[in-house]
Formats: sequence, C-alpha cells, structure tokens
Amino acid sequence: MTINVEINDISVDIEDGATLGDIINKTGTSHIPGATIGIVLGGELKEELTTEYSLRTNKGEFKIEVDPDKPEFNKKWITNFIGKELRAHWSTPDAVAFGPVETDIEPDKSNFEYQRYDLIFGTGGYNAKNSYVVISKGRHTASHGSPADGGVFAKVISGKNIVSQLDQGDTINQIESVIRWETLTDKITTSDLNTPLENGMKIFTYFSIDMKKEAPLGAEHFIGLVRKGLFQVDDISSSYLVNDILKSEDVVFENLDSRSEGNVSVRTEGEGLGRVFISKEDRTSSAVHSIVGTITKGVELVKLAEKGNQLEVRVNPPQVMFLGLTIEQSKALAEERGLTLEIDGYDGDGAIVVEQMPEATLQIVESKHISLLFIPPQLLLHIKFYYDKAPITVEFFKHALRLKQRPVGPLPIYFNYENTVLFKTIKRAEKYKEIMPENTPIDKVMAGEVGVTNQASKQYGIIGVKTIEDGRYGPTGEKFHCTNIIGKVMDPEKLEDLKQGDIIYVIEVE
Repeated sequence: MTINVEINDISVDIEDGATLGDIINKTGTSHIPGATIGIVLGGELKEELTTEYSLRTNKGEFKIEVDPDKPEFNKKWITNFIGKELRAHWSTPDAVAFGPVETDIEPDKSNFEYQRYDLIFGTGGYNAKNSYVVISKGRHTASHGSPADGGVFAKVISGKNIVSQLDQGDTINQIESVIRWETLTDKITTSDLNTPLENGMKIFTYFSIDMKKEAPLGAEHFIGLVRKGLFQVDDISSSYLVNDILKSEDVVFENLDSRSEGNVSVRTEGEGLGRVFISKEDRTSSAVHSIVGTITKGVELVKLAEKGNQLEVRVNPPQVMFLGLTIEQSKALAEERGLTLEIDGYDGDGAIVVEQMPEATLQIVESKHISLLFIPPQLLLHIKFYYDKAPITVEFFKHALRLKQRPVGPLPIYFNYENTVLFKTIKRAEKYKEIMPENTPIDKVMAGEVGVTNQASKQYGIIGVKTIEDGRYGPTGEKFHCTNIIGKVMDPEKLEDLKQGDIIYVIEVE
C-alpha cells in the first residue's frame, strides 16, 4: 500500500510506514543534518474560511482581505470570480472594473460613497448577468449597480502601487487564497528524520533566495551569514523572521524597496544594525532596511518556522569564497566559476588565500575577475574556540576579525616578549562590544591558550597568547581576573619569530 505526499511541491507516492528520511533518500533531496523541516498535515484548507487573496495582474501582484462580517459576499467572490481571468472593461480616474461575469447580485440604482482601495460588487446596466469587481482608486460617490448596502466586500491590503496603475485592458490573471500558515493547527516543524509520513502531507525542506544585484554588499552580508547553508531563527513575529548573528556589523544602505512577502532585508542603522529580516507579510519600505534578496521557492517553510529553528537555505548566485584555499584549489574554483584569476603575494608551497578583491560575490560575478592575496602557511594560525566557556568573548573576537562572515581574518602583532605575543585588531571592536569577565583562569593558563583582556583592565580588548604554561599571568600579561580565555592556538610554534607590525591570519578549527 502506498500513500501520496508532496516534498518541495513535488508529488511522490511512497510506501505506507515510510519516514521523512525515506522520502528524502528516495527523491535525492539534499538535507543538512539538524535542519528544520516544515510539514502541513493532510487535508485542504477550506476556501470559505479564507479572508485574504492574492491577485496577480499583468502589472504585478496585490492582495485583498474580504470583510469577515460579510460571509455571503465572500461566497459570491469564491463562486463567481475565483478561477476566472478577468479583464478591465472600463476605467476612470476613480475606479477600474473587471469582468463581466454572471452573478445573482440584486442591483440598486442608488449612489454610494466609496473609499480608496474598496473592492465593490457592481453591474453593467443594472443587470446581474454583467457583474463586475470594481476597485476604487480614489474616494468617490457613484452608482455602480451594486447591492443595496453599496456592495463593498473587501479592501486592498498590499500592492497599492499596483492598483494605482491598473487601467482599461489590464487583466487579473490569477486569484489565489492566502494561507495564514502561522495559524494552521495541522502543522509541525521537526529535524527528526524518523518522523512517520502520512497521506496528504506537504513537506518543505529548504527555501531558495535570489540575491539583489542592486545590493551587492548587503547581499554579501546575508551570504556570509548563511555560508554553512543554515538560517537561524533568533526571533519571530507575525510579519517576519529575524537572525541576530551579525547584529552590530556595519552594512551600507543600497536598495529601497517594499518589504514584500519573501523579501530579505538588512537593517543598516540604529538599534538592530546588521540584523537580517525575512518578511512573511507585505510591509512598506523603510529607510533603514535595505532589500538584499527575494525568496523564489519555499516561502512556506519560512511561514511555518518557529523561534530556534535552523532552516536550510540556498542562495543564487552561490557564494564566491576563496579565503583559506591553496593555489591549486583557487585555480580550480576560478575555472569552475568562469573567472579570470590574478595571484599576488607568496606563491610557494602551501600558499593560502587570505584576501580577495572584489570581496562581494555579486561584484565578482559581474566583473568575472578576482585578485587573490596568498601568504605562506606559517602565517596562518589555527584556533579552536571555547564556545561553551566564553561565548560572549568569542563572539567579540570573531566580530573584531570579521570571522563571523569569512573563514579567515587578519590579526596584527602588537608586541612579542618573553613567551607572550600580544595582538591588537585592525577593527577596533571595543566600542561595539562589552568585554565582561568570562572564563578567567584559576590556577594556570596552558601554552597556546588565547586570552582577551576584559573590562577589569584599562587595556581591555588586547588579545594575547602564551607560548608556555603560566601560573601567574594570563595570555595578555594581565592578572588572571583581567583575562578571558577564549580558545587555543593549535600551532603556537608559528608565533616564535613574529615581531611588532607583522600580520598573521586566523582560521577556525571546528
């Protein structure tokens, strides 16, 4: 016996008793372990209970909400207009009428007052066989051959700029009910691939985003955020999901547009600088929200998501990232992406990429050229971070070195003396982050451990590494209570011959 389910809009017949893992394997769907999957259980949403509709026209899309207190009008709307292609039969500066279709409306010849963005049932020649949907483009008084109460049955709730453009001859090509996913009761989100399947399930495993060429730097902010293929839901509301991993990271404003359903925006000023938002509902544009991408598939997963979920995301174009690669790996990637390659710096054995120009994926794709800076392998430090012991200070360190968006970051040598190496970051991050005491040593620090001076010292923000074990002073030369231990350098021998002004680079060991 088989059941039928949908996975990412593809209908699949599968054996009764199969699991999420079985259908992922059967369909060859890629899946990141731990990623959240959204599921709507079997059964169709009743259109009679739907109050929001999306209307796609030749000029663009707008949405309406039917008056819930007029169920008889909602029924006429569903019965007579949904499923039909409607043409604008006439237009004036105040209104545009789509139809005609045949209904059982009882026309009234009276004049009624209408507000901008009202949707009205009307008739031609006061004959219900020639019924129209009239959209009010401005406040006016008229007789549209409407029912005795004026015939207003809905309001435009988004896409009002599209409505203002509608004229005679334009068409409504498709009308679809808008499902309020967050209010559905027959839904689940899970990362358990042993979840059993049921007939009629709709499964969503990922969402896809096209990045905006109008916002290459903001797009790179988002691409860097999801470079491991996951979008973490740190907060949620009825109108958006938000990720806070890059909060406080500087982003330039590049693209003013509406925060329509499925649009991705980055806050560029004020409280919440650097936060990334995905819109679940249409909202107007904002002077502090730069639009950097649009969901092209899987918006249902976004609407089903809950706080704390990790959602699999695919970006187009995929990130162009050379940092951390060798010369041979770089040549292969450049050929794969159709890029001309310029090599600068060290070109000997084991050379590693630490900088790329341009930095942003969309700029690289447009120019079809990239310049790479290589260093010898002895200038690349490998660090394992203590996320469990010092999460806030690790976040400060990664912020200062831009390791939250990139795999490799620069770290200049500030001083090197008596088995102690001090660093001071290029990006002065102290003004962005507080460095409270966290994971301070008790008895001793181990060779290779990385410390950050906390706010118990006037020199807070200094980074240091001890090349020997020490029972008295921390890696920055400060007393233990002034030093937060954030991780360990796996190859401390590389620090021995460095001098003030040298720049070493850091890559994380996971």
